[in-house]
Amino acid sequence: MTAPAPTRPLPVVPGPEPVPTLASFGPPRLLAGLDEMPRMDRVAHLSRHGSLPQLNATELVALAEDIDLRGRGGAGFPFARKLTAVMDGMRKADGKGAVVVNGSEGEPSCLKDTAMLLHAPHLVIDGALLAADALGAHEVAIGVTRMDVLSSVQRAIDERGPVRPTLRVTLLTERFVTGEGSAMTNGLGGGPGLPSGRKIRSSERGLNGVPTLLSNTETYAQLAVAARLGALGYRTTGLPTEPGTLLLTVAGSMVVEVPYGVSLARVLALCGMDQGQGVLIGGYHGTFVSPADALTAKLSKESLAEYKAVLGAGAVLPLPYDTCPAGETVRVAQWMGAESAGQCGPCVLGLPALAEQLDRAVRGGGAGALDAVQARMRAVEKRGACSHPDGTSRFVASALGAFPEEFERHAQGFGCGRPVTGALPVTGSRPLPSTVPAPPTAPPKSAAPPQERLLVDWTLCRGHGLCADVVPGIIKLGPDGYPEKASMPLPARMRRRAQLAVRRCPALALRVQGGN
Repeated sequence: MTAPAPTRPLPVVPGPEPVPTLASFGPPRLLAGLDEMPRMDRVAHLSRHGSLPQLNATELVALAEDIDLRGRGGAGFPFARKLTAVMDGMRKADGKGAVVVNGSEGEPSCLKDTAMLLHAPHLVIDGALLAADALGAHEVAIGVTRMDVLSSVQRAIDERGPVRPTLRVTLLTERFVTGEGSAMTNGLGGGPGLPSGRKIRSSERGLNGVPTLLSNTETYAQLAVAARLGALGYRTTGLPTEPGTLLLTVAGSMVVEVPYGVSLARVLALCGMDQGQGVLIGGYHGTFVSPADALTAKLSKESLAEYKAVLGAGAVLPLPYDTCPAGETVRVAQWMGAESAGQCGPCVLGLPALAEQLDRAVRGGGAGALDAVQARMRAVEKRGACSHPDGTSRFVASALGAFPEEFERHAQGFGCGRPVTGALPVTGSRPLPSTVPAPPTAPPKSAAPPQERLLVDWTLCRGHGLCADVVPGIIKLGPDGYPEKASMPLPARMRRRAQLAVRRCPALALRVQGGN
């Protein structure tokens, strides 16, 4: 795989108050600081940031709540709730626990975490060790996917000397799904870095089967900053409801740090860009914002919610006027299809089929081809072992909604005359894993409902189709030959036939769940 372009940190956008940045504290600075030295070693790090205070678990939870710290890897889950859940899990596991830093960036449009680990790895390690000490975790594991990042983090670990708890970094396979929670813990535990398909929280069973605090690189860096500044100091920038700063990757190559609440237009102007034909926010599982909306949107959860968008992993991708939106969408859809983990049929077959139908439509396939795209999108939704099929379908749906006239003109054979410049970056496809794990069937998401359900484990299903013959009223096959749904209500009268389908499934991919 071709490595992403080197990061190019840009000026931090000043807020109305002094901005405490991830790279430096004190009065406002013109630069974010990451570009002032190739990499901060341990001595430079301590000179810049000072020593890290110690906090117990109660104090750490209170700090995370006071600043409303949320995960910066995509989901935006409240960090304080993660801490509390891990504490509960560790109590049930005789005090065993671990901390995992998710340093993978499988999407070519994201480079902010790479910038942190290359330039300021000790700040990330500080946050992870702070959390581990507070929780009493026995290990801190950092997962990365680039050799240069591995080298930088390993040097940082060596510079610290022996520490408790144990601190290590591991190079994982670089693919889009490596950053999924169970894929990350599986890879760090020595197994294939693939989603397990099991709905088990890492706070209950994560790295090597113990309760695990798993969060993104920037999240731990923000935690280290907040611990030094305190909640009041951290809140001197950003919004009252969303304090602090965040890192963004703009146009797949530039990394900037901005306060929450700054306008999207201001960030783009700082980077020498405008909103173009629209802006993709949140990366390839994200949402397109129209040019008009991009002029008024602010980078906050509340503001972006008005446009049905989220910051996700902090990717901001303006689409320039000189590129073809339809062609860019096809290119990303094809790449996303190739990034399947290769372990569930609806994803392995469904995403390439979706990309193929989209390409056919853009090449003049007519209205019927656009209808086929919609059908393919419906066929992959809620049918994967992880969120990759849903996210890809959401991206395509957002593009179709943002550029309806573009897709209609292409489907009619008129096109737009513009080339595909690669404004939405992709990389070469990567080989599928040589081995596929066969985890146990998925447990229920929550307490068993009163009515029984017939479940499909996508990590095991191989599309034999025998189940549809045994319980035709319950299971229907999609266009790819796999069941249309992963969970289906099971009337009492059909229980015996469902049990027969479970026994006859060659892949052992069915199970009956629930009931009184």
